[in-house]
Amino acid sequence: MRALLLLLASATLAACSNIPIPPVDPQKAWVDMFTTTGKLVMAESVDDQKLNDGRYFQITPGAHELEVRFDYEIYAGGGMISDPFDRTCYLTIRYDGFKAGERYRIEGRAIAMQASARLYDSNRQIVAQDREVHCIP
Repeated sequence: MRALLLLLASATLAACSNIPIPPVDPQKAWVDMFTTTGKLVMAESVDDQKLNDGRYFQITPGAHELEVRFDYEIYAGGGMISDPFDRTCYLTIRYDGFKAGERYRIEGRAIAMQASARLYDSNRQIVAQDREVHCIP
């Protein structure tokens, strides 16, 4: 069953990767998603407006509230060897200083079974961090 789900998820992601990314709008800020400790980071919404493509988004300069979905595996079992299970978290980041033409990156991280996200500017400076995290299960 797990193999089937993995195959289905891979096929879905492969299909998404074939969708062309639009040209950069110099009047907007560009935001990419990234993770090294999780399985998936996708943008869910900007200012409570759902996004069509969660791989990236472009937004107007100024203040925005971003919601990001972050999936990762956790191991439970009190020291016993056990299969990992998936955890999905929704993280909210607010940043007031988005600039036109600037490229930003949201990095989802899972450390010690806790999810977090940071927003970096093009100079790799942290400009905002998650302020709200809601995970299931």
